[in-house]
Amino acid sequence: MKANWKLFVGLSVFYVIMAVVYYVVGGEAVGITGMILAACLAGMVGFYIWFTQKRIGFDIPSDDLNAEIADDAGELGFYSPHSWWPLPVALSATAMGLGLIIGWWLTLIALGALVISIIGMVTEYEKPVHISSH
Repeated sequence: MKANWKLFVGLSVFYVIMAVVYYVVGGEAVGITGMILAACLAGMVGFYIWFTQKRIGFDIPSDDLNAEIADDAGELGFYSPHSWWPLPVALSATAMGLGLIIGWWLTLIALGALVISIIGMVTEYEKPVHISSH
């Protein structure tokens, strides 16, 4: 995992350099914008991997060249066994896309539904903390 974030950050730097070269050569604005957006995307992925690596630590078996496959066994995280929340997220995102075609009023309604459904999906397994007054 040590090399993963370096790969994506290096790719981000490469895209920025290529965007500058493309600009100097006389490329159009769409190509330059696309390369800058690709650089931002690669930078975000690199930052996420770096942040996750920093949080879980450096000593993971996949970084050890002498590690066995069994060394990486164990719990990988929590995955939802079933959830209905992706359905309203997808429906409200679709309605928002259609709202761009039909009218601004549908876009605003769908945006509200999308925000509510994303909050519902993200907080589905959150448990409230009850403070007792004993």
